[in-house]
Amino acid sequence: MPKHSPLNPSESSHWTRRRFLAASASAAAVSAVAALGSACSGPHVRTDAKTTRRKKVALIISEVRKMSHGQHFLDRFLEGYGWEGKHHHPPFEVAALYADQFPEGDLARERAKRFGVPLYSSVEEALTCGGSKLAVDGVVMVLEHGKYPDNDRGQRLYPRYPFFKRVVRTFEASGRAVPVFNDKHLSTEWNECAEMVADSHRLGFPFLAGSSLPVTWRIPNLELPIHLPLNESVCACYGGVDSYDFHGLETAQCMSERRQGGEVGVRSVQALKGPKLWAAVRERATTRRLLLAAISRSHSCRTPAGFTVMPPGIDWMQELCPNAIGYFIEHRDGFLTTLFLLSGLVEDFTYAGLIGKTNQVLSCQMYLPMPMQRTTLADFFNPLVNNIETMFLTGKAPYPVERTLLTSGMTLFNVESLHRGQEKVLTPEMNVVYQAPLHSHHWRA
Repeated sequence: MPKHSPLNPSESSHWTRRRFLAASASAAAVSAVAALGSACSGPHVRTDAKTTRRKKVALIISEVRKMSHGQHFLDRFLEGYGWEGKHHHPPFEVAALYADQFPEGDLARERAKRFGVPLYSSVEEALTCGGSKLAVDGVVMVLEHGKYPDNDRGQRLYPRYPFFKRVVRTFEASGRAVPVFNDKHLSTEWNECAEMVADSHRLGFPFLAGSSLPVTWRIPNLELPIHLPLNESVCACYGGVDSYDFHGLETAQCMSERRQGGEVGVRSVQALKGPKLWAAVRERATTRRLLLAAISRSHSCRTPAGFTVMPPGIDWMQELCPNAIGYFIEHRDGFLTTLFLLSGLVEDFTYAGLIGKTNQVLSCQMYLPMPMQRTTLADFFNPLVNNIETMFLTGKAPYPVERTLLTSGMTLFNVESLHRGQEKVLTPEMNVVYQAPLHSHHWRA
């Protein structure tokens, strides 16, 4: 069981929890019987199990258009996806759909009509299927993409927190709760992120969140053992601030959390860019070593003119990527995490970690196809959807939501550091303590 020391419900919430759990006892018993035949093989859902009733799922989506996150999740629940060498169809009924926006090229209406899925006009109506009480067995929130305002730090204000609170209020009014998945980070404000996780503990429902990077294929297949004496993690990737940086932080954190002692939270962060970044890296020999190890796993890395192999050192990286951005993160136990956003140099996500006792470096690529390849199947979503299925069938999140709470905080506080002129930001509120799951739950080819 993960430890949740900073987020455990207070004593004052015990009456609410007892009342809530008592009201949901009979529903939980029915769910347990239905899930009994849906055993899991390791972290992956068996598809040949029979249940007494198909569980119903509601999808709450910002927009559904071609290649949007909404389309990727919705189509997999409606039409299935490739899994273990065959076509797998999730054993659920998509009972309700809510789309917040209908852009040019909208697919929500077409999918609803073609598959006979009711398209509701509010989050609450989708959760209750037009009735007065919760009428579904699982909720998928995909609030990525769409036209929403930015804050003064340049962060897109997707309605993840307000929509999640509407879900929670529906649970409270119905006297029962069901598993919830939230795509990507939780919010742009720390107190909102923490409140979302606290709500899931208070009402006792499984809560899974994050991106596809921790559970996608790894090249080579790398499973770090629990309690490994890691000293530092590095992720090298591409993309922008408050978008792909979150993917990179999850790439590192799903490895870092497996270190000896588990995760204990973050003491400080600092974001640097351009010359300041490269100057800082030259002062950190171990970070340079890990950066080169991570880059060596890239399938897309550019090399300087006249080179067909990666040159030594980092001067060539600065030459090809002068405006790179780096996040320097110090954990409360002294562990270090460094993220490099190297757009123009690489187009994939790679990881390297240092084992302190042996001075050994472990590295891999987290499979996310390069942008030029991401125009067809986008099958890196498949393992993530399969882990959501595991949660819906078993009533347990395959990995702790505290991982995404921490990576959400790493993202928003590094954005704050950039906003303050690349200042170091102390983060006493990020005292998030948890243990990694026994298995990584990533897909093994």
